[in-house]
Amino acid sequence: MFATRFAPSPTGYLHRGHAYSALTAFAAAQDAGGRFVLRIEDIDATRCRPEFEVGIHEDLAWLGLSWEQPVRRQSEHRDDYQAALARLEAEGLLYRCFRTRKEVAEAMVSAPHGAMEVFRGAALPPDEEARRLAAGGPFAWRLSLDAASRTLGGFGGLTFTEEGEGVVSARPELGGDVVLARKDVGVAYHLAVTVDDALQGITHVIRGRDLFEATHVQRLLQALLGLPEPIYRHHALLTGPDGKRYAKRDHAETLRSLRERGMSAAELRKELGFE
Repeated sequence: MFATRFAPSPTGYLHRGHAYSALTAFAAAQDAGGRFVLRIEDIDATRCRPEFEVGIHEDLAWLGLSWEQPVRRQSEHRDDYQAALARLEAEGLLYRCFRTRKEVAEAMVSAPHGAMEVFRGAALPPDEEARRLAAGGPFAWRLSLDAASRTLGGFGGLTFTEEGEGVVSARPELGGDVVLARKDVGVAYHLAVTVDDALQGITHVIRGRDLFEATHVQRLLQALLGLPEPIYRHHALLTGPDGKRYAKRDHAETLRSLRERGMSAAELRKELGFE
């Protein structure tokens, strides 16, 4: 059965861009007679707040959306992500990276002729790794693209389907050796969302164009973990009068604020093209 989802992080209140994405996914599910799933991506405990999670439910209900119960909260399912991580580790697809974010950035900048546009690393020698672990040194688990390529026999046959574009060649090498888990937030976005989509039976991932590049990495993880491949639709990003896309970091006007100043849900849906 057709199933799609809206999966916000409770790091702020929703804005028009979120509303557009949620309404797009909800309309697709209704048109297909399928499932609409709300997922709360709250693995980053340093930034997520309960009041923002409450706000997500209030805003979506105000827009007239309904969704399956219970709602999956990532913070309650860390065992699922750890199981996937353990499988990748057992298959030799991960390595411990002890570099700080600053050191990673410096390594990329200092690469000959700027060739290192994304980070590619390798495991430390066993004795050095053991020494750092014994000293309690923090590290991140990175996916080794070299190991992944060997496992799959290269990335040449790795593709995904994008509605409106057809079959797209996946190029996970453009993302480098991505972090799949780190000490401060546990599992990272790419692994959590890939596992969640599979466990929730998501057949169509409908989200903003800003996440198109993430699909290349997630498609690789699906192949490595033997997970089903959804169909993707990356819609255009909603922009404000200044031409900039709506974003939390730019303090875009929230749906909560729109309600408070008297805008109705019907008016907002009409403005966004959902009459």
